[in-house]
Amino acid sequence: MTPRPGTFLTRSSELLLGVCALGLLLAATPARANELQVLKQQLEAMQKKIDALERKSAPKEAPANAVTAGDFKGSLKLPGSDTSFSIYGYVKGDAIFNSRSAGGQNPIGDQFLLPSAIPVGPTAGANERKQVTLHARQTRLGIRSVTPNTPWGPLTTLFELDLFGASLSGGPTVANSAGDELVSNRNSPSLRHAYGTIGNLGFGQFWTAFENQAAIPDTLDFGGPVGHIFIRQTQLRWTQPFKGGNWELSLENPESAIATSAGTVLRPDDDRYPDIVARVNFLKTAYGDLWGSVLVRNIRIDQAGTADNKWGAAGQLGIILPIKTSTGTDDFKAVVNFGNVVGRYQELGFFADGILVNNQLELSNVVSGFAAYRHFWSPKWRSSLVASASRANHPTGTSGTLNKSAQSLHANLIWSPFSAVDLGVEYIYGQREIQSGLSGSLNRVQFSGTYRF
Repeated sequence: MTPRPGTFLTRSSELLLGVCALGLLLAATPARANELQVLKQQLEAMQKKIDALERKSAPKEAPANAVTAGDFKGSLKLPGSDTSFSIYGYVKGDAIFNSRSAGGQNPIGDQFLLPSAIPVGPTAGANERKQVTLHARQTRLGIRSVTPNTPWGPLTTLFELDLFGASLSGGPTVANSAGDELVSNRNSPSLRHAYGTIGNLGFGQFWTAFENQAAIPDTLDFGGPVGHIFIRQTQLRWTQPFKGGNWELSLENPESAIATSAGTVLRPDDDRYPDIVARVNFLKTAYGDLWGSVLVRNIRIDQAGTADNKWGAAGQLGIILPIKTSTGTDDFKAVVNFGNVVGRYQELGFFADGILVNNQLELSNVVSGFAAYRHFWSPKWRSSLVASASRANHPTGTSGTLNKSAQSLHANLIWSPFSAVDLGVEYIYGQREIQSGLSGSLNRVQFSGTYRF
């Protein structure tokens, strides 16, 4: 068979090209192997760097004796402990201008609104006018702790002090202050809270369950509105949650302040039964937070020539209503108290618990309360307006020197350049009337700086 022209040449060319390609491939194999080896070395170096970075950034296990971060903001945890604790508080300075002094040698009445100290009657004008005082007694120091896991549930403790010392024991008459202003303005610490809870059970000194401390208005004045319940005392309290809120039952330290027909206030310390408080709280309803509480007390005196006791009751209703605005969330707070054993629970014991008339113990019906509106002008500026009143219906034969009614007004402007600092000014008006009909009033301007830690 005769091959077609060009066939041999074509096949020869294909064979030649194949041989050349094989030669090139064999020649390139060592170079390609070198490239792969270099790439492998680069990958191994990169992996070593990644491993080193991971070891550096990985959390290191704390030594067994190290203090570590706690379970809530700002807290620490002790070595070998499940308990988180924090130290907190603030330094607060107040500069106060009074239209009329309510303190005299005892400065406490000039340092916050103490309605029992407001001078009344014709002699009120003898008190110093245009009086100025500066103090830092509201400064506060506290320690709180949380242990999340115990056989009975979470365990918490709270311990807190301020510098008002023995001066808050005034009641219907004003006690002596624990400090002075002669040299160092020394002041005694005052126990505010020493309270613990485990699960639902609380025991120790805390705000009475008769009031909801969340309703305390945002004022610069430590005393606050005259219709406010102001009691911290030792108690045994049970708190039981339910859907939409909780209820509380508390047995609290009893104390009776008994006024004689001459107006002298006795503290016989003859109490036999604890004060009994029950409160129910409805939280985050369509109308905000709502609550109602009941207080049952036995008022007793058992001294030479006088032995009597009376059971009585009081109630409280309250609301905290958040209000959305273009600049934040305002709030409206209102509380009303009523009953015949409000007594010493009223703003620093403004009323006596019982009154002796013809050697018989009588109870006075009291109505009190306040309304407070807080407005945020911006995230850093806010104001509160608080109006308040209290009034007692005393039995016939009551001494004319006992407190009958009080009124107050607070209006402020507070600037918070950042969360740890408040700088503000507040106008305060206070008025007091005694059983005889004599009355008196004062006007006050307060400048305050609060620095938290």
